[in-house]
Amino acid sequence: MASLLWGGDAGAADSERLNRHFSNLIHPPKNLRGIKSTTVPNVDGSVNNTEEDDEEDVVDLAANSLLNKLIRQSLVESSHRVEVLQKDPSSPLYSVKTFEELRLKEELLKGIYAMGFNRPSKIQEMALPMMLAHPPQNLIAQSQSGTGKTAAFVLAMLSRVNALELFPQCLCLAPTYELALQTGRVVERMGRFCVDVQVMYAIRGNRIPRGTDITKQIIIGTPGTVLDWCFKRKLIDLTKIRVFVLDEADVMIDTQGFSDQSIRIQRALPSECQMLLFSATFEDSVWQFAERIIPDPNVIKLRKEELTLNNIRQYYVLCRNRKDKYQALCNIYGGITIGQAIIFCQTRQNAKWLTVEMMQDGHQVSLLSGELTVDQRAAIIQRFRDGKEKVLITTNVCARGIDVKQVTIVVNFDLPVNQAEEPDYETYLHRIGRTGRFGKKGLAFNMIEVDKLPLLMKIQDHFNSNIKQLDPEDMDEIEKIEY
Repeated sequence: MASLLWGGDAGAADSERLNRHFSNLIHPPKNLRGIKSTTVPNVDGSVNNTEEDDEEDVVDLAANSLLNKLIRQSLVESSHRVEVLQKDPSSPLYSVKTFEELRLKEELLKGIYAMGFNRPSKIQEMALPMMLAHPPQNLIAQSQSGTGKTAAFVLAMLSRVNALELFPQCLCLAPTYELALQTGRVVERMGRFCVDVQVMYAIRGNRIPRGTDITKQIIIGTPGTVLDWCFKRKLIDLTKIRVFVLDEADVMIDTQGFSDQSIRIQRALPSECQMLLFSATFEDSVWQFAERIIPDPNVIKLRKEELTLNNIRQYYVLCRNRKDKYQALCNIYGGITIGQAIIFCQTRQNAKWLTVEMMQDGHQVSLLSGELTVDQRAAIIQRFRDGKEKVLITTNVCARGIDVKQVTIVVNFDLPVNQAEEPDYETYLHRIGRTGRFGKKGLAFNMIEVDKLPLLMKIQDHFNSNIKQLDPEDMDEIEKIEY
């Protein structure tokens, strides 16, 4: 199996580029613990901040998706219930418990086992029989990172490819360059025993001369570049495409122009082409897009995760300023046994300040904020998962999708608020939902200024929960807190 970026020893160049791109995961830069090396505490403990530090970190959907792919190196079992809506409700619904039941080519089965897959995930059990059916069936599927979704559609592409035919037969669209490379890595790993099947990347910077005869069977790329290759440069004959995959649809429609470009590509495909669309979430806008682009589909949905605060004990501490908050935090930290803790700050400035304070007091702390690259964030989260740091200080970039089983305490150093300075209920739920997961009980502490108390009371009323006041000076009371 080979991959291709244009020029010279293309496969080797691509491999080296990928290795550089992911090298931070194996050898994270030394300055990743805590703050970036450009932010140095002054003698008095203050920090020289840039204007950006006062900003709140905005969650980037594409970056979050890539981050989840990087930190979920193995399958996670989804706790969601899978719902299947068949195009033809009268046809039998098949599911599989082993990969052997799928009657795959021997080289594909070897590739799957070499990747470490022993049995299909919950999503794969339902999706793979549909994706590998004859005649091909279209599919819209909701699936999160770590559930084996990429492996499933890669298996579908590799199953439909004819290695003897030297032209593009499978096309996969991804919203970013990095996500396209991630998918390509899965194709290369799963297809390592598939002789003469090759993958090529239609991504920025990979300039192909007009009139080039592309002989690679699998094309993975971003909508803009694929559109250019198909219609302007005439490099890909869309009428010969057998499998069309649109990955990360929710991210795709969040990016201006991508949905229109994707639809234009889809409309040029032959009617017999198998079309597969995947999305982590299915808001109304994603459904409308999916139904426009995928005709007569089978649908796999996940029942919405019911995040609950029932098994989380919530407290609040009234403080005058952030120094007060830090002192209260130290008292709590000294009074109860903590596995690992996540502390949320609303701005980068507060996150950096708190990181410096805790590091100077000898705590093992790491800082996660939006200014870091996705690779750097993944390295930090992996270190935290491995227990190398006990405290993760973060802005909203970590509010969703990152599960660390050892987290027993979540601290809101700042309450989450929206642009109107009203409580951001959803962010609050996802923040303190980091604890109390996997059937465990958790603790959440809110550090608030007196003038923010009405906001906290709104949160309490909204969730119909009890948030108890805690006196940070009363060590006896703190020590009585149990999980």
